[in-house]
Amino acid sequence: TKKPDLNDPVLRAKLAKGMGHNYYGEPAWPNDLLYIFPVVILGTIACNVGLAVLEPSMIGEPADPFATPLEILPEWYFFPVFQILRTVPNKLLGVLLMVSVPAGLLTVPFLENVNKFQNPFRRPVATTVFLIGTAVA
Repeated sequence: TKKPDLNDPVLRAKLAKGMGHNYYGEPAWPNDLLYIFPVVILGTIACNVGLAVLEPSMIGEPADPFATPLEILPEWYFFPVFQILRTVPNKLLGVLLMVSVPAGLLTVPFLENVNKFQNPFRRPVATTVFLIGTAVA
């Protein structure tokens, strides 16, 4: 990085006024923290409240205590596990399939550890895992 020239009289004048800590732009205090950030935060909250009031969304079907559903489904975060266990005939194989996905993802950094590049074209294993995950999702 470029170091400032402390012999420069303009910089010395700025340092004397306490303005030398920032070499570019304008300071975040008080301009951003007192004026811009609250407007953005309150605007986001207002948009969320407005959408919740004007377009309320139902979370699910209303409960009927006198009717049992035809198929009892698990919560949404258990759907992949439920589908694997339901489609695979052998339960041990289903459990091994469920364990193999996180175990395989955990091994990718160790397979790519010898490769120090950030370019995705020079990291074929990580790129392939990402593309397959994107296609499946």
